[in-house]
Amino acid sequence: EFMQAFWDIEAAQAKAIQLLASFVRDKSALPYLLTFTELITFAMKTHVDSLKIQVDGCSLLLEILSEALEQDVVVALDENVTSSLLDTMRKHSENEELLSLVCTLLMMISASEVATENLRKVGVIPDLLSILRNFLHNEQICFSCCGVLWSLAVSENNVDQALLKSAVPVTSVVLQEHLQNGTVTEPACSALWALSLQGCLTENDYEPTTALLLDALRMNPERPVLVKNACLALASLLRLSEISALRFITDSKGSGINLVKYAYHLHFDDPEVVENICMLINEMVQYDDVVLDMLSQKMEELLSEIKSCFPSS
Repeated sequence: EFMQAFWDIEAAQAKAIQLLASFVRDKSALPYLLTFTELITFAMKTHVDSLKIQVDGCSLLLEILSEALEQDVVVALDENVTSSLLDTMRKHSENEELLSLVCTLLMMISASEVATENLRKVGVIPDLLSILRNFLHNEQICFSCCGVLWSLAVSENNVDQALLKSAVPVTSVVLQEHLQNGTVTEPACSALWALSLQGCLTENDYEPTTALLLDALRMNPERPVLVKNACLALASLLRLSEISALRFITDSKGSGINLVKYAYHLHFDDPEVVENICMLINEMVQYDDVVLDMLSQKMEELLSEIKSCFPSS
């Protein structure tokens, strides 16, 4: 009632947000805090010029949603919330700290199909790409934006193809910049996989993207999620083009076949990783040149081992 009565007074809203933040650590307060999400975003929208309300509001929303996630509580956020976050993003496009909070929030809510559709409606992709270009060095921003791009690209309600295509070069630059940082390369590989599935890569993208994914796999072979994502993305590229297949076996830093074998030996006991490796192998055998290389490197022994380890799959 206090927030609604004094909605136009910045100091009152700031005080209310501060007070609500003091209840976050009390797990039993979550059901009550969830009823405040729209009021918090309304305060942010009303006082969009106030950096304090934007930072405190985003921080509070982040804590509420994180607590909901921890307690397995589904949070339904309407279009007003996504619209408000986009207003914040556009008004404070130079503030790295705030943008990091906003992008993290967008990634969290994009797990919901309804929220993803709302993000599509408010036209978030150009804003995400602009932020990625401006803050390429920021790990959290790159991690979050790639996660949102993945959600948008795999959404049933396809986003404008031209917009998705414009995400390919930016996502590739993010992957190149953070190759040794598995935390960022995981969602970047996922985003490239989803973009390739949507037909967003051109013929000129096939070879460099294949090389980039091989580099990601080469530098982070111990990360199961990354291996799964990279294998799916590579499988999609090999399905699309022989150019990708040839780069896969002739990469100057080493054949992709060796990488696949090494990834399998690291994760042979993880059925999900092995399944994605098999999906990649299934695309590899479509090309005679690749098959010859596979035979010369005794890949049939690896396949026999997989078959014996997973007889029911």
